[in-house]
Amino acid sequence: MTRKQRRMTIIGGSLAVLALAAALVLNALRDSIVFFSTPTMVAEKHVPPGKRFRLGGLVQPGSLQRGDNLAVTFEVADGGAKLPVAYKGILPDLFREGQGVVAEGALDAAGVFKADTVLAKHDETYMPKDVADALKKQGHWKDDYGAQAADKASGGPKPAATTAQGSSQGAVR
Repeated sequence: MTRKQRRMTIIGGSLAVLALAAALVLNALRDSIVFFSTPTMVAEKHVPPGKRFRLGGLVQPGSLQRGDNLAVTFEVADGGAKLPVAYKGILPDLFREGQGVVAEGALDAAGVFKADTVLAKHDETYMPKDVADALKKQGHWKDDYGAQAADKASGGPKPAATTAQGSSQGAVR
């Protein structure tokens, strides 16, 4: 075997090993690539108890119950399904009913999601693209979500100054 043939064999073998490693990693992360699963996705996938994942959706109004030693229970819904969540710890300041939430944890044998981390959305108009897409798919998207986000990004709607007669003069800054 010549020197060139040996070099090409080593390069080809290295590329084959690299391709195999990449395929194994992608196969292992196939279900974990999604940022979160909605309650409908959890019901469709029949997630087994004990498997860790992220659950995202809206906290159902009237479902928040506080217990002893910082124990909290609430329901997360996406319009199609609801999933009860149990959490023990301090909730984020912006956590409240009717708002978006992402919780990390696992289902128990009774079908309750036992969360060890709860994340609340940071702004009343912010919505992650995945949540917005899921709400649009479920038919629960409000058209003013996009307008509110655009106004927030541009610094808010620009008010027009009016004269005593009520005619518009344009914004004065």
